[in-house]
Amino acid sequence: RLGYACGPAEIIDAMNRIHAYTALCAPVGAQVGAIEALRNGEHEMQRMIGEYDQRRRLFVKGLNDIGLPCFMPKGAFYSFPRIAHLGLPAKEFSRRLLFEKKVAAVPGTAFGASGEGYLRCTYATSAEHLKIALERMAEFVAELKSEAQS
Repeated sequence: RLGYACGPAEIIDAMNRIHAYTALCAPVGAQVGAIEALRNGEHEMQRMIGEYDQRRRLFVKGLNDIGLPCFMPKGAFYSFPRIAHLGLPAKEFSRRLLFEKKVAAVPGTAFGASGEGYLRCTYATSAEHLKIALERMAEFVAELKSEAQS
């Protein structure tokens, strides 16, 4: 990964001292790409911001529509839908979703005990793939509800 930081000189200095002993240098190709992006990437960045916003809205609406309550994320490209009401622990839910429907999601417990009852799902893929994932998740949720009624 590649990034940069801005801030007060004393904090940046402390970060540099820590970083120097905990990480290796970014590969030359990544450095050249980063320079090109900083110099000429504004248009592409704006295009992708719009694209990710569309994917975010599509996916979060889809999650809510199939009964997985989810707030609209304001950062990154992850959603955190609630699954507690479906009767499976997050780890079991994500395992079954993967094996039964071929949809990968991270159990909320990967982020601590308070993540139980939630999943982390990314929308950093095509809208077409997101629609397929939502269809499969809707099938899975319907099957879980059916199991609970039997």
